[in-house]
Amino acid sequence: MAARVWIVIVNYRTAELVLDCLHSIAGQIAEFPEIHTVVVDNASGDGSVEKLMRTVDLEGWRSWVAVLPLDRNGGFAFGNNAGIREALRSTCHVDYVMLLNPDTIAHRGAVRSLVDFMDSHERVGIAGSLLENIQGAAECSAHNAPSPFGELESGARLGLLSRILDRYVVTPPLREVAHRCEWVSGASLIVRREVFDKIGVLDEGYFLYFEEADFCLRARKAGWQIWFVPESRVVHLEGASTGIQNIMQRRPRYWYDSRRRYFLKHFGVSGLIFADALWAAGRSSLAIRRLSRLGFGGQIQDPKWFAVDLLWGDLRSVFTGKLWKITRTDVRL
Repeated sequence: MAARVWIVIVNYRTAELVLDCLHSIAGQIAEFPEIHTVVVDNASGDGSVEKLMRTVDLEGWRSWVAVLPLDRNGGFAFGNNAGIREALRSTCHVDYVMLLNPDTIAHRGAVRSLVDFMDSHERVGIAGSLLENIQGAAECSAHNAPSPFGELESGARLGLLSRILDRYVVTPPLREVAHRCEWVSGASLIVRREVFDKIGVLDEGYFLYFEEADFCLRARKAGWQIWFVPESRVVHLEGASTGIQNIMQRRPRYWYDSRRRYFLKHFGVSGLIFADALWAAGRSSLAIRRLSRLGFGGQIQDPKWFAVDLLWGDLRSVFTGKLWKITRTDVRL
């Protein structure tokens, strides 16, 4: 039977999470059998491949699940691209590729809802699910594209300024109705096959983070629409697959590298410097308001050493010449 949608799940030492995710998909096969799933293992080296293959056999999932081991961990985009290329090379008729994080649980109908939406909206290239946290509360997964003015808003956190810059707020308030947006979370999104034919695959220059924002921006520039589809509901155990579960802990260096790459690709060197300057100005105003108790009485909840890692990291890349060496990675099929 033709697999109209291929689901790609990237694993790196999270086999138990992947199996929970597969169990949630298995519950949807009976009502929507046109699913094939490939689990890409990014050279976990912890027995994940053997455990996944053994469970696939024991559960009788071989007809719709394959495990694809890679010889190195090239990052999230690298792993997803391996699965995407596998899908596009398939002899099956593949209409859509769905990217699903290993730390997700798909509610019944989550995949079918995305496929039905795409079938009825031919100009939509990418659509994303509504994400829920472990408590069942919905979280915003429909975003505006990162931009220098968005950095000012996130740094300042000033009500009046946020209203003025509403168009640039990266994560706006949740709207539980289907709507167009600029990018959707890569934890659960579906991509029309023709999008890959037109713009290529994910940029592997991103090790982790910002790759879906970059991909959606490239799709929009090519004329495709991005939509949020709340009928597709997926539980996201955010941070479980990366180990970053405490927002206050220090962020890994690759987060800052990815942010830097995104702004350089889409705004240039001057745009990155402008974004950093606006963020610093906004955050300085927030600190002053907090100290003087002028309109802000809470805590500044940034990851540990966030300002230093962000600003000094970009400044250091200028001094070392690294900034000028960042190029666009080949994103062809």
